[in-house]
Amino acid sequence: MMNAKQESKTFVFFLFCGGIAAVVELGGRWLVNFWLSYSAAIIIARLAGMLVAFLLFKFLVFKTAGSGRAQREGGWFVLINLLAMLQVWLVSVGLANYVFPWAGMNFHAKDIAHFIGVSTTALSSFIGHRLFTFKKEAK
Repeated sequence: MMNAKQESKTFVFFLFCGGIAAVVELGGRWLVNFWLSYSAAIIIARLAGMLVAFLLFKFLVFKTAGSGRAQREGGWFVLINLLAMLQVWLVSVGLANYVFPWAGMNFHAKDIAHFIGVSTTALSSFIGHRLFTFKKEAK
């Protein structure tokens, strides 16, 4: 069991690595949006961000490399991120298509909406990955 200081450091490093994955996701959405709809681009970009996040979290944040549990970790990671993807999509599309137009905001509305959507998953994803995906086995 980690003490509060260790847990705080892990969370900050999780946010840093998650930020790298978020840059991949946000940049990917921006690029894919040249060819696909905003809604579809969010989903495609989320998949790219998920791959980067899984690798960073497994090897750097939770340090479970060589645990022999990659299949189990991958399953939990996908499940937690499917829930997060739904959250990102609902927040992003809701803000970009309904809230921002209603508020008269049109300056980079889709970019800002997607950034907010991605940001809303930080705490819930950390908790899910800490408790399920990269759970330390009792010795």
